[in-house]
Amino acid sequence: MSQSGFTALLRAFVGHPLVRLVLGLVVVVGTMMVAGIGWEFLVKPAAPGPWGKVLGSLVLAVLAMLAYAAFVRWIERRPVTDFGRRGALREWAVGVALGFAAISLTVAVIASMGGYRITGWNPPSVLVPVLSLAIFSGVVEEIISRGLMFRLLEEWLGSWAALTLSALAFGLLHMANPNASLLAAAAISIEAGILLGALYMLTRRLWMAIGLHMAWNFTQGGVYGINVSGIEVQGLLFNTMQGPPLLTGGAFGAEASLPAIVICTSLGLWVLYLAHRKGRFVAASWHRFRTGRAAPAQA
Repeated sequence: MSQSGFTALLRAFVGHPLVRLVLGLVVVVGTMMVAGIGWEFLVKPAAPGPWGKVLGSLVLAVLAMLAYAAFVRWIERRPVTDFGRRGALREWAVGVALGFAAISLTVAVIASMGGYRITGWNPPSVLVPVLSLAIFSGVVEEIISRGLMFRLLEEWLGSWAALTLSALAFGLLHMANPNASLLAAAAISIEAGILLGALYMLTRRLWMAIGLHMAWNFTQGGVYGINVSGIEVQGLLFNTMQGPPLLTGGAFGAEASLPAIVICTSLGLWVLYLAHRKGRFVAASWHRFRTGRAAPAQA
């Protein structure tokens, strides 16, 4: 085989969405691992306490964005449209508003059925640790789950398969969290996997999904004082939760509750409808090849 033939074969191999998915995960997750070790041993001793954790989360979030941008630019050889600056603040703010509204409505439903009761207040300082959690999970998890998994699976298998597989993966990843269960993983897959994937389909960017993810975690933990994906946190509202896990979500948090599943899945289906109206759904790669259609368009 000639050198030019080998080069073409190598480019075709690296260009396959599944190969790019693996490479992207190596780049982003590898960057997070190295940065996390560096922070733990070199920087954390000089910046202890809750605000040090916020700074660490910001640094890790920026590094994840840079690693993703480097992967897109140098390996995929395309513009980094997922983090386009024009309209970024507006999309992020819409996501924040949706996340706050969704978790607030969920808690209101749980409270109306006797599952959540406010018993006191905590000082505003309790918001700082939750802010750190919201920044890291909102940015890093969305880059991995939507920017890499959903986007590249969609390019290969089409929108429906990508939505299903990325949602399942997102739920299974939460099985490693404290107080996790199969019910919690299924709830995360159905409600969050569909909704966050739909937001990416609608905008073809990550800002809105990141905003919703951050706001959900921050509001659930920082405002209402409910465990965030199994992680125990302190919020502004000191509370007691009682009732069956299907109502309250149990020790995992409100994400695993039936109200959250109904509310967030309904919102996700509505966003999917909007994405369909805008022609954002993508057929599988082999179908596009037969019909001569283009690959998924980026915003």
